[in-house]
Amino acid sequence: MSMLEVTHLKKVYTTRFGGNQIQALSDVTFSVEEGEYAAIMGESGSGKTTLLNILAALDKPTGGEVLLNGKNLQTVKDKERSAFRRDNLGFVFQDFNLLDTFTVQDNILLPLVLSGCNYHQMESRLQPVVEKLGIEAILKKYPYEISGGQKQRTAVARALITRPKMILADEPTGALDSRAADNLTRLFSEINAEGQTILMVTHSIRAASSAGRVLFIRDGEVFHQIYKGSMSDEEMFEKISNTLTILTRGGERRG
Repeated sequence: MSMLEVTHLKKVYTTRFGGNQIQALSDVTFSVEEGEYAAIMGESGSGKTTLLNILAALDKPTGGEVLLNGKNLQTVKDKERSAFRRDNLGFVFQDFNLLDTFTVQDNILLPLVLSGCNYHQMESRLQPVVEKLGIEAILKKYPYEISGGQKQRTAVARALITRPKMILADEPTGALDSRAADNLTRLFSEINAEGQTILMVTHSIRAASSAGRVLFIRDGEVFHQIYKGSMSDEEMFEKISNTLTILTRGGERRG
């Protein structure tokens, strides 16, 4: 069953005075199955960020449609969008997006507070998540007191606490050192193995190698995709690297 269906998605931006139009997405079609771990790659300016913003219901397409668990995102009213995102999507960002005046625990629980959950519900959800991520010992600390890897684990906990249908990750390893990045990559694989659907945008070949499928965006379209299948992470790394070389050299579009 498809968790996410993207069909003929287009996005055109008009400059402030209407003199020029910029086509960020020209014709993007793909789907993500329930329980899948997919990654999106492409050069800067290829349309990855625009695509992610539309999937997150932060922006609206010029054409085409996005269905999340069968619901058309364009039918979600503006006043309902924040609640829709909170109830259906978990977000992990490159720069963590944590509040420095909140403890780690308060940062994790914030989406549940905004949803109106009672204290008992929050407590029952918190413990399993922080145990899974190994951050029980830092719950009373503040973001400025912990490492980058711990900040990102906090961000992942915040994304998981709402039990979202899908996690959207935007360059989640971008601000981490290699060791913390590898730890996060393993964590994503473990979370996915438990059934969580993940869609990640990344420049990191190493991070993308852990995904079950990688889609490559070029000039606002899906240029190519690779299914991992029985490949090892090392074999997937090499295949992704070769594809990126073709992409940057302007090779022909592949199926």
